[in-house]
Amino acid sequence: MLGIQDAEHEESAPEASRLLISKLSCSLVGQRERIKIIPGTLAQQVYEQEEVTEEHCCNYGLNPEYQAEIGKGALKVVGVNPAGEVRIVELGGHRFFIATLFLPQLSSLPQQPHPLITAYLKEAFDFGRVGR
Repeated sequence: MLGIQDAEHEESAPEASRLLISKLSCSLVGQRERIKIIPGTLAQQVYEQEEVTEEHCCNYGLNPEYQAEIGKGALKVVGVNPAGEVRIVELGGHRFFIATLFLPQLSSLPQQPHPLITAYLKEAFDFGRVGR
């Protein structure tokens, strides 16, 4: 996305010089966190609100040193926590590309599926129906 050929993930390459994904300052495993969603984004359309609370199960996230660079390309930051750290990104020009730091499946139930899961499945169904 950003043309960073040597971008690495700290979990699998901790000694790398360009850690795009790095260890969070504190673990989010089992934590629930408020996320502000930018109006007019696909994520905001899916949630139909501008603030949500989601459960995390992670220790790694976008290295804050690269947060400003993310918005320069097609990948956009569309959801942040109260400290302004990235929690949701979208890929412009794609039918449905939303990536999250949290796990939607943790709060999804058969009787009440998570809105991101429902939206993804609907998009996949529609894509298959039109035969593309």
